[in-house]
Amino acid sequence: MSAQVPQVPDFTRNIFDNLSPLDYRYYDEQFAEYFSARADIKYQLMVEAVLAQTLYYHGLCSESVAQEVRTACEQVTVEEVAQEEARIHHNVRALVNCIQGRVSDEAKPIVHMTATSFDIIDTAKAAQFRDGTYQLLIPVLSELETVLIEIAEREADTPQIGRTHGQHAVPITFGFAIAQYVSRLGGCIKRIDDLAGELVGKFAGATGSYNALSLLVPDPENFELILMNRLGLVPAEISTQIVPPEPMTRLLGEIVIAAGVIANLATNMRSLQQTEIAEVGEAFEADQVGSSTMPHKLNPESFENVCGMWKIILARIITVFLDLISEHQRDLTNSAPSRTYGEIIGYLISAIKRTTRVMKKLVVNRANMQRNLKMQGDLPLAEPWYILLARRGHPNAHEKVRQLTLEVRRTGRPLWNLAYQDSELVPYLDQMTDEEKATLQHIEQYTGIAAMKARQVAEDWRGELEIMKVVPNKKEE
Repeated sequence: MSAQVPQVPDFTRNIFDNLSPLDYRYYDEQFAEYFSARADIKYQLMVEAVLAQTLYYHGLCSESVAQEVRTACEQVTVEEVAQEEARIHHNVRALVNCIQGRVSDEAKPIVHMTATSFDIIDTAKAAQFRDGTYQLLIPVLSELETVLIEIAEREADTPQIGRTHGQHAVPITFGFAIAQYVSRLGGCIKRIDDLAGELVGKFAGATGSYNALSLLVPDPENFELILMNRLGLVPAEISTQIVPPEPMTRLLGEIVIAAGVIANLATNMRSLQQTEIAEVGEAFEADQVGSSTMPHKLNPESFENVCGMWKIILARIITVFLDLISEHQRDLTNSAPSRTYGEIIGYLISAIKRTTRVMKKLVVNRANMQRNLKMQGDLPLAEPWYILLARRGHPNAHEKVRQLTLEVRRTGRPLWNLAYQDSELVPYLDQMTDEEKATLQHIEQYTGIAAMKARQVAEDWRGELEIMKVVPNKKEE
């Protein structure tokens, strides 16, 4: 049987011949800058260049040789690496060959000296995901957070019926409802920021025990530390051929949690956009089509798309958790899956940008919020009725009010009228203040501290974002 002929990648392929939606439908130039195949090679070349610098620092090559390697790393292209990999069937050795092909014979031995493939790959990936998180993901998350803060403040006093189990509960405000997501998403942003700074690299060799490096330097751990410091990373406390997977898993896990928060927001916005509720709506463009057969349709397509992205993102994290397991000092079962990790961020970036765009133009129908708030008359005021009656000493206020609500549903009469015509309740009603009586008659007044809470949460997270603008810059130094 003849040997398989290596296939050189077709670099002229049309994007519509690609297989992943991230390559055409959801393609994002900012995302590609950090998580494309080109970005992979760029970061791996960066590690190889820093390795040469560290070898020079330890007296293992001349400054001119280190600079020669650095210059070569700046010139190597992803296309030539791919062509070389097609020839030799090893990605990192292909990278090394391309660097060596651009340097003198004196410099060739320095390229990749003592490194194993995943000293380069895992360290590059840590730097790559750190930068992508700080420079891309956190900024777009923060932009969405800012939009939600603005809505929470603007709608802090807009009365809305609260809903639990899909049923009308007690009144809140729309700003308060949005403030829930301000807080939840803000917590994710802070945690993602912290976890990105905890990603680790390694330069410990084929089994993590510094065998090769120990042949050249008396303190291989210090060599590793200096190399990592040049990259703005810290080395893993101990590694095998690969870095411990937990730091990356924790970061991606929190990123998936953030995706879940955004999907929850999208789900609720879709619900409020239902024809029967119609409290909010996506702003439709003049030429936008909602249905191929029903011209009148204004579908919540953006929010639905976000919920669809959530399904993809959630599925991807399973693979990340499966990669916690590697046989002995390493097997190859994490190689293919780890190439897809960036897709989690890619789909999330698309979901974030879409959500931000829609929420910026969100149409809030306050008239419909008022309509829905009063849809059941004063029935949602059963809670304050029971609380105030109990406060005035009624021995079984909850059951009494429950019975009255059944009468409201049967007769359609207001709860207030029924209560005031009930001789059992008159003595308790006479003890109530004018303010308490007003609450029992005006449903929009019974919103607790929702408005205050919405403003407070918005203010707190606006301040947190201001602080976080400084934090990433510090971590880049």
